[in-house]
Amino acid sequence: MTALSVSGSESAVRAAVERLSRIEPGAYQVVSCYLKLEPRDKTRGKYLIKIKNRIREALAALQRQDLERALRAQVAADLERVQAYFGEPTRLPPARGIALFTCGALDLFEVLPLPHVHRSRLAVAAVPLIRELVALEEEFGTILVAACDRTSARFFEVTAYDVVELASLTAEATRPGKFHGERQAKRGNMLAGGFGEHNYHMRIREERQRHYAQVADRIFQIHSQRALAGLVVAGIGVDAAALLPHLHTYLHDLVLGVVRLNPKRVAAAEVREAALSLREERERAWERAHAEAVREGVGSGWAVNGIAPTLKALERGQVRTLLAPSPAWTGMTAARRSWPRRCGTQAWKSSTRGCTRLPK
Repeated sequence: MTALSVSGSESAVRAAVERLSRIEPGAYQVVSCYLKLEPRDKTRGKYLIKIKNRIREALAALQRQDLERALRAQVAADLERVQAYFGEPTRLPPARGIALFTCGALDLFEVLPLPHVHRSRLAVAAVPLIRELVALEEEFGTILVAACDRTSARFFEVTAYDVVELASLTAEATRPGKFHGERQAKRGNMLAGGFGEHNYHMRIREERQRHYAQVADRIFQIHSQRALAGLVVAGIGVDAAALLPHLHTYLHDLVLGVVRLNPKRVAAAEVREAALSLREERERAWERAHAEAVREGVGSGWAVNGIAPTLKALERGQVRTLLAPSPAWTGMTAARRSWPRRCGTQAWKSSTRGCTRLPK
């Protein structure tokens, strides 16, 4: 398998997943690496420290395994290639995460930009670990960004790997400029500068409200055609959130937040970055709320803590949300890890920042 250039499009990722899934176990080992590249990870090369530490741990684990000398050398060479790749910052894609798969015996070196990585990790296995790639697209869904002002509205569809601008919407009538009362009328010998000003501003307000109602209807039509996972409203200044009161009741729960962007000048890349940032903030807030609910539930009897009582609750089908630290989760057997799916339970791992959904 030959190396490919870095590509983050949906079709490229699906093609890569299909190729990687066809790799069968053999006399080789495949290095799979998932790394977060969020702004805080790029500060002072924190991502490079992470990858070096994980490569060091992988080499130490390699020495403890009973492997042939040639296979050990192949894995060590692949780990060196991984470190060399991340050692050059100019090679990093403009994304919040990256997935890298390499195997010298297969002439494999695949790099895929990702919009989100659950946890930075590096693993050596008989086949590529692509479960997170498959689950990412399903969990991300489609986010609609509506950037509007008083005269027009632009719509962007943000998916896990792409951003597409949809047909825009223009207001039927606009009244630019300022009110000039002295040009309107005179009452006797006195200049009536305020004559007609109320009606003038009321017409502008009515046009604005009518335009926002049309934008809300368009959003509801898009949601009816394909279910949305989130909605982001963008605008200028204090009017950025003016669209929210006009949204349908079904759409209020989908709103991730409001950002200040100029609808006339904003680029697709800026829209995508804003949507990803709001999605990350919404997930962190949602996860913190669930972690706090578990802490409160332990005292009231509506939650349990510990592996034994959790496994007992899973067997009874009483678990709605599962929070588990990474080592405990990875240490469970495959049968035990399948319980949440059989019971319709969402699995999460806890951390200092909250909790994160575990890949299926």
